[in-house]
Amino acid sequence: MSALHESNLTSLKFLHRGKVRDLYEVDAEHLLIVQTDRLSAFDVILPTPIPGKGEVLTAVSNFWFNKLGQVIPNHLSGIAPESVVKTEAEKTQVRGRAFVTKKLKPLPIEAIVRGYLVGSGWKDYKKTGAVCGIRLPAGMQEAQKLPQPLFTPSTKAAVGDHDENISFEEAVKLLGADMAERVKNATLALYTQAAAYALTRGIIIADTKFEFGTDAAGKLYLIDEALTPDSSRFWPADQYQVGTNPPSFDKQFVRDWLEASGWNKRSPAPQIPADVLQKTADKYREAQRLLTGA
Repeated sequence: MSALHESNLTSLKFLHRGKVRDLYEVDAEHLLIVQTDRLSAFDVILPTPIPGKGEVLTAVSNFWFNKLGQVIPNHLSGIAPESVVKTEAEKTQVRGRAFVTKKLKPLPIEAIVRGYLVGSGWKDYKKTGAVCGIRLPAGMQEAQKLPQPLFTPSTKAAVGDHDENISFEEAVKLLGADMAERVKNATLALYTQAAAYALTRGIIIADTKFEFGTDAAGKLYLIDEALTPDSSRFWPADQYQVGTNPPSFDKQFVRDWLEASGWNKRSPAPQIPADVLQKTADKYREAQRLLTGA
């Protein structure tokens, strides 16, 4: 399977290239978002793409957008991506890996929700007894399920910079009290329903991040991607054990290889070996199969 590192669509106005997604303008009301096979680790875009990764992200996001549509509307327009580009070469670049979305105003935060004590939350807890300023019971262990899911927003950093965790009070300053409450409630509702379903498919969603946007009337929408191996920490339920961090359905093979390589975590990143890429691609596809049945 060939990989798409960058899209090149000359029939549409190019707007932005992010860590994974390329953004084009369709018209005054719609955008085309192409999910490439690029992979970022430690906030650096790697030179070696994961073949088929963008298609997995698109399929999994579409599954969740459909399944969780009753919680909050999403940005999908229903327009086929192939219909907004002109040549067969461009149709090949977008087929199975793109969305045509409503043009919305993104909110300036990432809405992170944590269901388990792991990653930066675990490090925070060991130092302070809290996660992002939210006090937790004493004596908790790594990977332990939290008493209730925590909404822990962060800032949105530019490519190459690090997102920073912020308190709910800081989110209120950025969004306003009403919008911050709406985002928190939507985040927790989305996570609760998704985590309950995923568990029936053998996957624990330890944490995830959502992004939201608003239309001209101030209506809130779920945007970007949703509950993918890129935006979430998925654990195999049959390997879960409190006290250890289970293997996850994501880029952990790549992260582990990079950690062991001696790389200084600054651009440029090293080329990733073919076997590490294949293991990572297999994990992404396994997550898709388990969650969606496809």
